[in-house]
Formats: sequence, structure tokens, C-alpha cells
Amino acid sequence: ASAARFFSGFDVASAARFFSKNDSESTNRLVSVGMALVIATSLSGCSTGNAAPPLDRLNIDPDRVAVAGLSSGAYMATQAHVAFSDHIRGAAVLAGGPYACAHGDLGTALGTCMKANPAAPDVAALAKTVRERADAGSIAPVAGLAADTVWVWHGDKDVLVAEAVSRAGAELYRDLGVNQVVWDGDLAAGHGFPVTEGEGSCEAPEKPFLAACGFDAAGALVKAIYGTDPLDGDSVAPGELRRFDQQALVGADDASPQLADDGYLYVPKACADGERCGLLIAFHGCEQNADNVGEAFVTGTGINQWADRYRLAVLYPQTKASLAPLNPKACWDWWGYTGANYDTREGAQLKWLNTAASVLGAPLR
Repeated sequence: ASAARFFSGFDVASAARFFSKNDSESTNRLVSVGMALVIATSLSGCSTGNAAPPLDRLNIDPDRVAVAGLSSGAYMATQAHVAFSDHIRGAAVLAGGPYACAHGDLGTALGTCMKANPAAPDVAALAKTVRERADAGSIAPVAGLAADTVWVWHGDKDVLVAEAVSRAGAELYRDLGVNQVVWDGDLAAGHGFPVTEGEGSCEAPEKPFLAACGFDAAGALVKAIYGTDPLDGDSVAPGELRRFDQQALVGADDASPQLADDGYLYVPKACADGERCGLLIAFHGCEQNADNVGEAFVTGTGINQWADRYRLAVLYPQTKASLAPLNPKACWDWWGYTGANYDTREGAQLKWLNTAASVLGAPLR
């Protein structure tokens, strides 16, 4: 029962009770529950067998690159922003927390960095970590953050991530010198990506975690980062969603980033025609990857419609579920399952991200 609760909800108390046991029965339960989840996820995401094409180069404006993400994707967006702040102009962080919060420890991730239990993240200590890493060269210089815009959103009814965690994320950015940090935490929404309409509950969204709250979070985040004046009007022709081979971007000597075979790229018509375009990298949340929810996240948030008007290519990387390393919910790595350097420029997922952005025409370092 403890293992089931852990895998289904990342419940802190249950996880603690589970990991405190070392008997064979607990181990067998872990393997049984985990295998069932991973196999079910894999079967639900089986492709037709057609290999995805490689990622194509676009005419990307390096001054218009930004990141956004929900939940574990919010943590990943923050990691990418801080690690590559000299090449990223801003971040939208939905229901996530501060950079380096977990310190490579799953228990800390489940407690301090989700529930603010036993205490909220220590912003002063995290700011010290950021500055030390920047001085050591493992992340970009802190000065790269100053002129950026950060939009932090948290649902007032979120029972998975505490408001104190999201507020700590906003406060860390302020401590690091970001002048434009926008806090948005008044919407009575649960843990999900708010959309204007749909079938998902606003206060308690379930898969695919699109919360029908009558609020256009996609428009809010795009306007916060890129300004309130789109380049094109409502009548602009829609772009196209392309599938691409993520594994082709992993170097022969690179550690595995633990990504799915395929990712997605949304290309507005203007960008496909060779116009200069920005790049928004959007990270899904746990259990919100394509193997779990199909194309619901990559087509359902409303980001693509705003991308057409703002001439933004949108990169949608995709994770995968696994037992070894332990990541049954296909979360982004914000606690260290890909290695100790996971939240630095040499981390497996961030290194892959730089390769992908470089192929598109906007290297991050």
C-alpha cells in the first residue's frame, strides 16, 4: 500500500514509510507496482513504427529564446533558465519551486520542495549555491538574469505543491537580481495548466492536467515574456506540429538524458517560410508526457495559438517513465536521477537541450 501511494501521488509520508522498510516484501511490492506502471505507460505510448525525422534548423532569433513549464517541467524550466541565463530572456514557472531546491535528494524533493515540509526552501542558502556554481562556471553568470522576465503562477487550490514553495522560487529570482518577477497566485485552481475551456476540473484537474478555469495561462505567460503586442493578428494561418527524433541528439559519449524516442516542435507558418522567429521551450509535467496523454499537452495548452501570433517556434521535449533510474511518472529530472550534475550545464537533460537548441539555430552556451 505504501508503494502504491508513493507511485500514484508522491505522498511524502507514504514515501518515507516505504523507504524506511528494507524487507523483501517491500522490495517486491516496489518492483511489482513500478513494473506495472512503466509497462502500462510504454504500451499506451507505442508508436506506429515510423521513425521520426531529425530536428530541422530554423531562422531563430537568439534574443527571443525563453522557457516555460508546469510542475516538474517548472523546475526544469528554472534549471534551464539559471544554467543558460546568458542565452535565455525569461521563464514561465507554473506550480514549481526554486532552482537547486532538492540538492540531489528525492526525500528533500518530496518534502521541502513540494510540501514545504518540514520547512519551506531556504532562499538565502539557494542563492549562495547559485552564486557559487556561477563562479565555478557550472552555470551561466548570475548577471545574465538581471534583465529577464519571470512569470510565476500558482493555483490557490493546489494541494500537491505548496504556495510557499512557489513563492520561494519567485523570491530566489528576486534575490539573484531579476528586476521583473511577476507573481500570479489568485486563481482558485488546482495542480494543472490553466486553460480557458475544456473538460478538466479547475480545482482538481486529472490527466492530462489541463485545468478548465476560464483563464488563458498560455496568453499570460507569452505576453509576460515577449510583451503585450503580438507580431501578427488573430487571422494568421496556423502552423504545423512536427515530430522529431530526440535520440539523434544524444552524443555517443553522453550520459542518457532519459528521454522518449520522439519529441515535438510546433512551427508557425511564418517560421516555416523562413521568417525570423523566437523559440519557446515548453516542458510538460509529470505524467503529462506524450506516452501518458498523447498530444494533449503539445496541442491543448493554447501556447501554439499564441506562438503563431508572436512568431515563436515551440519545442516540446518529452521524457519517459523508467524504473532504473527511478522515475515511474516520467518527470523531468529535478532531483538527480540522471546524475549528480543534473541541474548544471553538464547535466544530461540540460546538455541535450543545448544540443537541440543549437540544431534549431539558437545555442544556449
